[in-house]
Amino acid sequence: MRRVLGLIPLLLLVFAFLDAPAASAQTGKEMKPPTSRVALYRIAPGKQLEFLKWVAENDAIDKEAGVPISQIYAHTSGDSWDYMQIAPDLTDAQQAKVDEVAKKRGRKTGFAANLEFRTMVAWHSDTMTIGPTTAADLVAAASK
Repeated sequence: MRRVLGLIPLLLLVFAFLDAPAASAQTGKEMKPPTSRVALYRIAPGKQLEFLKWVAENDAIDKEAGVPISQIYAHTSGDSWDYMQIAPDLTDAQQAKVDEVAKKRGRKTGFAANLEFRTMVAWHSDTMTIGPTTAADLVAAASK
């Protein structure tokens, strides 16, 4: 419980500095914020550089596929995770394009890619979120 509570200020800080979209409350449109995946990773011993190269290659694949790349944060002090990654929640069509580019580059996709990923991490946690957005947009959505 203490570990979870310790993450709350960190996540609030991260979201405060993300480039949030224009406030839909000002446009009068119904709020439909993007969704993102926030993941925390504890890397397996001796796999730090391999993991970072793997993520960098994934970012290059995403860029070639025309989808937004993830943001990664390296742990410096505090809790026991090594990296935090914030990535957009892709549509099925976007994911299909990413998989196409990955296969073209000789990379694994689907379950095989998940198994490869697990050789580099000792522990991870994924959380789906609304955002990036603004507090004003969330207040406006809650008021409807």
